[in-house]
Amino acid sequence: MSSREEIKAQNIRQYYTELSKFGQAGEYEKAIKSANKIISIAPEEVKAVHCKLVSLIQLSKFDEALKFIEKTPSAQSLLFEKAYCEYRLNKPEVALKTIESAKINPLPPNLKELKAQVLYRLEQFDECFNLYRDIIKNSTDDYEEERTTNLSAVCANLAIEGTDKKIPELGENTYELVYNSAVALSGIGKYNEAEKKLKISEKMCREFLEEDEATTEEDIQNELAIIRVQLAYCLQMQGRNKEASAIYAETLKNKPNDQALTAVASNNSVVINKDQNVFDSKKKIRAAMIEAVEHKLNSRQKKSIAINNCILALFTHQGDLNQLVHKLVQKYPDLEFNGCLIQSCSLIKEKKYKEASEVLEKFAQKNPKSSLEIKFALIQLHLMAGNKTKAIEVLQSLENSTKFSPGVVSALVSLYLGTNDKSAASDLLKVAVDWYKQNKSTEVGDLTDMWRHAADFHLRGGDAPTAAKSLEELHRSNPKDMKTLAQLVIAYAQFDPKKAQDSSKKLPALETLTTQAEIDELEATNWTMITKAVKKKTSTKSDQSPGTPGSETALKKMKKKKRKNKLPKYYDPNAKPDPERWLPKQERTGYRKKRDRRVKEVMKGSQGMASTQADMYDMTKAQNLGQNVKASSSREETTPGPRQQQRKHQQKKKKGKH
Repeated sequence: MSSREEIKAQNIRQYYTELSKFGQAGEYEKAIKSANKIISIAPEEVKAVHCKLVSLIQLSKFDEALKFIEKTPSAQSLLFEKAYCEYRLNKPEVALKTIESAKINPLPPNLKELKAQVLYRLEQFDECFNLYRDIIKNSTDDYEEERTTNLSAVCANLAIEGTDKKIPELGENTYELVYNSAVALSGIGKYNEAEKKLKISEKMCREFLEEDEATTEEDIQNELAIIRVQLAYCLQMQGRNKEASAIYAETLKNKPNDQALTAVASNNSVVINKDQNVFDSKKKIRAAMIEAVEHKLNSRQKKSIAINNCILALFTHQGDLNQLVHKLVQKYPDLEFNGCLIQSCSLIKEKKYKEASEVLEKFAQKNPKSSLEIKFALIQLHLMAGNKTKAIEVLQSLENSTKFSPGVVSALVSLYLGTNDKSAASDLLKVAVDWYKQNKSTEVGDLTDMWRHAADFHLRGGDAPTAAKSLEELHRSNPKDMKTLAQLVIAYAQFDPKKAQDSSKKLPALETLTTQAEIDELEATNWTMITKAVKKKTSTKSDQSPGTPGSETALKKMKKKKRKNKLPKYYDPNAKPDPERWLPKQERTGYRKKRDRRVKEVMKGSQGMASTQADMYDMTKAQNLGQNVKASSSREETTPGPRQQQRKHQQKKKKGKH
């Protein structure tokens, strides 16, 4: 070996010593420099390349790591690191291709676990479930609990999607497992049970974190935030919006580290607000739609946020609603129906019913499979416009399996009766009964109510034979129902007395239904009059025959009820009543008309002056009224009139102001 090669080997050993030292100390920047020194001397050193790549990943420099892999030929074999960088850069599709390019069967454990994470991000939960089960089965290390938690998260998503796959019981010994179990329950609509489990999970989480003395209250609140938001969702779905809204508000106030959680809480708050607190909703929907959370939310969450953004724009009458709907459909083609409904609602607000129906009809032509939903939307639109005939036409165009369902039949009958077309309603019920007889479909469920309503309708309409058909179906389904049998006898009696007689024999005997005492009481009852009339009749009879027992007590009661008329307090029986007491006031002799202030009088006194005081200044009357004037003036001096008192009071106030 030459001296140059010896020096090279010595330098490489020295740099590897530095690299190991910096790597163990977590000084990754210095580790990268040491690795670069080795690579510059010996580019074929795969270990140095690997150490540099790991250091870049530890520093979250994923872009730089990928560029380094592309430039370095010896790094091409490091598929795990390359796929991991692509996964962290939110490129799960590319990462999956990189893993599958390994062409190793079976995959090494590290690639297998990374592939499971990538499949979860891509929402391929069936494959992810199978892969995690295989990993847990064939691995024995300290990460078994984390893998079980990940598997429970996959199971929760499978439950939400409504899979037929048998989900294993993973236990509930950690708060994460209890949380995922609660999410699975909420996904299938069992919100009450999920609420209980979430409260248990919250308690377990707090107890677990409080055991570590280094954990602060802020850290505990951050960890509890996801559990509390899920709890608020369960409360919201149970209609307990006030409690849910309080939890969302508290979570947003604490500003959790998880931006995806903030987006979910903001979106759910917007749903609670509906068309109220629009300014607050706008602020929150913006927080839910930032780019930073785009890759942290699953497709269901992103779709619901996008739809809510459009609905909020509908509530706020924004001009760019059509543009928002266009973007929604462009990004999520499966939400085209939702976009059409939002557009039609916008047109309905403007009372453009024709244009709204055209939007829905155009979508129905493009998507025949979703025609049922569109037709029901069109029916609602026609009813809002008051066009019952059009609504009937759309309902009649439905397939028989849908058209003859109890709900649709009921709606059609109501619409027919609303248009005064009783014959069409009767024909529809006949056809529905015949269709169910021929098909005997069990998918619809209990048809008892429909048979009964059909029978009542036809009996009231005088169509006893058709009513009998419905009652026969009812009687077959429940032969012990005597009410149905009695109705059937009544129906038969109108067109087939023999059948009525035969059916009546199946009815129970009267003696089995009632006792002899009840029969006697019923026979003694006067059915022609109501109770009040009977009482009145008996009382008049007792008045006509005073000799009958009890008549004297009745007369005494009548006498007691009579009361003397009350007279006025100062009534004088000797005084003659006023002959003009029944005349209107304006026709009586002593009536004085109100003084017209517009007519000028010859002589006026000061305000509040009595008429006798005015006469004092009349020279023609002064001699005759002298004594009276003196008496009245003396009384007025002692007790001034209300107007004079008011004037004096006001004058005092004015003086006080100056």
